[in-house]
Amino acid sequence: MADEKKRREALIYHAKPTPGKIKIVPTKPYATQRDLALAYSPGVAVPCLEIAKDKENVYKYTAKGNLVAIITNGTAVLGLGDIGPEASKPVMEGKSLLFKIFADIDGMDIELDTKDVEKFIETVKIIAPTFGGINLEDIKAPEAFEIERRLKEELDIPVMHDDQHGTAIISSAALLNALEIANKKIEKVKIVVSGAGAAAVSCTRLYKAFGAVSENIVMLDSKGVIRQDAENLSKEKLEFATKRKINTLEEAIIDADVFIGLSIADILTPAMLKTMAKKPIVFAMANPDPEIKYELACSTREDVIMATGRSDHPNQVNNVLGFPFIFRGALDVRATKINEAMKMAAVRALSELTKQPVPEQVNIAYGETRLTFGKDYIIPKPFDPRLIAEIPPAVAKAAMESGVAKAPIEDWNRYREELLKRSGDDNKVMRLLMSRAKSNPKRIVFAEANHIDVLKTAQIAHEEGIAIPILLGNREVILELKNELEFDADVLIIDPKDESSEAKRKSYAAKFFEARKRNGVTLYGASTKMRERNYYGAMMVLEGDADGMISGHSRAYANVVKPIFEVIGKANNVSKAATAHIMITQRGPLILADTSINIDPTAEELAEITQMTANLGMAFGFDPVLALLSYSNFGSSNHPHAIKVREAVKILHSRSPQLIVDGEIQTDFALSKKLRKSQFPFSMLGGKKVNTLIFPNLESANITYKLLKELHAADSIGPIMLGLRKAVHVLQLGASVEEMVNMTAVAVIDAQEREKRRKVKMGLSNETDQ
Repeated sequence: MADEKKRREALIYHAKPTPGKIKIVPTKPYATQRDLALAYSPGVAVPCLEIAKDKENVYKYTAKGNLVAIITNGTAVLGLGDIGPEASKPVMEGKSLLFKIFADIDGMDIELDTKDVEKFIETVKIIAPTFGGINLEDIKAPEAFEIERRLKEELDIPVMHDDQHGTAIISSAALLNALEIANKKIEKVKIVVSGAGAAAVSCTRLYKAFGAVSENIVMLDSKGVIRQDAENLSKEKLEFATKRKINTLEEAIIDADVFIGLSIADILTPAMLKTMAKKPIVFAMANPDPEIKYELACSTREDVIMATGRSDHPNQVNNVLGFPFIFRGALDVRATKINEAMKMAAVRALSELTKQPVPEQVNIAYGETRLTFGKDYIIPKPFDPRLIAEIPPAVAKAAMESGVAKAPIEDWNRYREELLKRSGDDNKVMRLLMSRAKSNPKRIVFAEANHIDVLKTAQIAHEEGIAIPILLGNREVILELKNELEFDADVLIIDPKDESSEAKRKSYAAKFFEARKRNGVTLYGASTKMRERNYYGAMMVLEGDADGMISGHSRAYANVVKPIFEVIGKANNVSKAATAHIMITQRGPLILADTSINIDPTAEELAEITQMTANLGMAFGFDPVLALLSYSNFGSSNHPHAIKVREAVKILHSRSPQLIVDGEIQTDFALSKKLRKSQFPFSMLGGKKVNTLIFPNLESANITYKLLKELHAADSIGPIMLGLRKAVHVLQLGASVEEMVNMTAVAVIDAQEREKRRKVKMGLSNETDQ
């Protein structure tokens, strides 16, 4: 049932609302007749003639320089084998998506209906003028070797078969670091390679380029050890054939220092692992099931340094660490090829990046206290925002130094700034939040679980490992809806009105009465309120029977906030609770506050809202740069509205001098570094990119976030409650399933942060707790 459900979800994802995963979007204005005359006839003739004079002008006047073709014939697709060109298209579209989100490269998938090597090569050569680079994908060996070799020789744009070189580059960086940790030299270690396909051959060649010795390498295919005395070996297999008189992996692995797995699941047994040398390095990269399971390897040998192709274990060898950034660097200098020097530069850059201090947002995303170079961190994480600023420059420099760059870079600082502007980091906010939530899921109450969209949200949260749902509502209705959704997981369902909840209801009522008896609440009234889901759910969180709660999908915001404030209340030293929205915009994520609660905060309250919003940003991995907005700029008006904002800034500068915050300032100056620098060079915001906007009142904040959401189709995360005692969040009325899933992740992360603070307060380290 679960597998069928996943299958259906995958089909729906690819089919709805528009088939496929990519589309073409215009980059120039097209609203007027003048625009269209420039875009096509007659204006388009001018750049055409310029390109006819000099072909290099095609990079100046067209999208060629940022366009990569992702080309396959579907003969070796993922773990699916030879499924044909049409069936491979979803994978190629997926690759196009990865190019875009990680390196801002436009990828166009092309599926060729031929297994003939010559036809394949000729076709790619014919269409090559369209593209700035060629990414070959999912082509079976040995044809893949010949296709890539020929195209690299015969084209003057970068060509790379990622299946070969992507894994080689990432695993080489991991291997260099693992050897350093094990205190072993690459030229002396014994390496066993399980697998003899395109990836295995490319990996082994690159290891040799870094110093591995042929005599110390044993490669195996499906028949066993590849020996020199075997007959009918391909050229690639002959390159790695051994003189040793051995036949099996069991024989080859004895005293080996390194095992490289690019073959099939469970081929390396614990008994074999025990025979390896001290501090063995095991890269079990078969997907989805490795050559030896991570837990099994680590329990068999405490000294093992382990990597897999999976994201749920340390040291994932993931090609996305390589190909987007390698092509980025190659395209940016108009390299005529991707050569060994460029691949080795990428390896070194990845290796060195692993040894640098890890940004806090990466630690947060992966639920780590502090990632540091060591046996459980030998390769960067895919969400590391530094990748785009480190790998492309290294590749570009290598292209220049090896003489294949046609447009050398002169200003490297400016280039890095441009890369960061392109950075997929701006689009990674939700991936980072989801990854962090999954690292330590919490018990989240869904107070409106008898609504199908809320229940669907709980289902996704459960199946994705984001949260442990607790469903409140009518049991029969929830069970009926669960059956409709095929949500067959055994999750806790509580009906606050049911007899089975009577004991808890009485207990919660007594405690609520005790807390609110001087606020007009009677014991009878408290008992009545505990039959309501929002009161009951909030008490669950208050009493530690749940870690967090979301509600508000089906009821007006004010009606849901009231029981939350009555039961949960504000945190210590907080005078005003507030809310914030994270807007995912084209310029990157923007935090807006207060968007839902305080109508006209005072200067003191505005300062408090700003501090809480800054704390929210830091908890989610941002380095907050805060602008307090007004219609006035730095004293240009003495109206009370402007003075209020000015006073709030003074309070913040006095109380929290570490914060990067300034105002009062108009929105355009807050968001434009250029405008700010020209008019207000004294501002503490300086040349920094503002990522947090604090509004002077609820009216301006609420209008702005809704305008952004509707006019610019900006995704929003919120409203995120600030200043409460517990992790409780109130949705906007009618929130979509996607928005509710996002808010579930926020609630989980909020609960995680509170747990961390409790541990610190109690003097407990993570290690002690575990």
